[in-house]
Amino acid sequence: MRTIDIELNTKAALGECPRWDEKTQVLYWTDINRCQLHRFDPISKKDEHLTFKEEIGCFSLRPFGGFVLAMRSGFYLTSGWHTQVEKICDPEMHLKHNRLNDGRCDAAGRFICGSYYPPKDDSAANLWQLNTHLEANLIFDNLLTVNGIGFSPDNNTLYYSNSPKHTIYRCDYNIKTGSVSNRTVFHEFPHGQGRPDGCAIDIDGNYWSALFEGGRIVKLDPQGNIIEAITTPVHCPSMVAFGGADLKTLFITSAGERPETELVKYPDSGCLFKMRVDTPGMIEHRFFK
Repeated sequence: MRTIDIELNTKAALGECPRWDEKTQVLYWTDINRCQLHRFDPISKKDEHLTFKEEIGCFSLRPFGGFVLAMRSGFYLTSGWHTQVEKICDPEMHLKHNRLNDGRCDAAGRFICGSYYPPKDDSAANLWQLNTHLEANLIFDNLLTVNGIGFSPDNNTLYYSNSPKHTIYRCDYNIKTGSVSNRTVFHEFPHGQGRPDGCAIDIDGNYWSALFEGGRIVKLDPQGNIIEAITTPVHCPSMVAFGGADLKTLFITSAGERPETELVKYPDSGCLFKMRVDTPGMIEHRFFK
């Protein structure tokens, strides 16, 4: 039986995008609703953060320090912690409700990132690819909330979820060209059992998904079958990431800005959790520049 422990007793409004830095052995994560990027040291237990002027949905590390950031008003670069933010582009500047949400780099250093359309009365969100020329190209449109972006260990498969549709998709991915094709349903969850949010993929190609409003972490094999389900201490786990020296610690972020009745039942909502697993994850790819 898996044991989930509190790693950082915090009250994040919307904890998201945990990302392990194998070089410094620290975990970065965001609190989207508070416009914060956090840096957590599991050894010292020190957690510090930067606060931006707008929401930061996700990020990826850069090879020599700094980040590529996906924010409400587009893509940005920084060269380090406490350094100037440089804007790249805003592919959704014409969509006033949207903000960038979940993303991850491929093995060639491209940043794949999807957006979020809060009204949810129309399929107005999109999936983008920020390439090595710093151009944002559209991959898919007609989405509601893009989450769960991940790549198979052989880099030939791209996954993403359209959370309000309770569906994870699988696509063929050409790592040389960045082209995407042959989209199919990887797994569809029954309504009322949680929505697939952020993910992480282990070295065997198993897809680990946090089920928001489902109170579970599920492990799916490469064929899309659920092979393990772990109940979480919160109703809204938001994303998972492999970390630790052996990449066998699964970190779990969660949402704390929830209805009072839910917080009474789940008082640890918003905390950062950890769980030991048997199969290690993969080192995160970094943005090319």
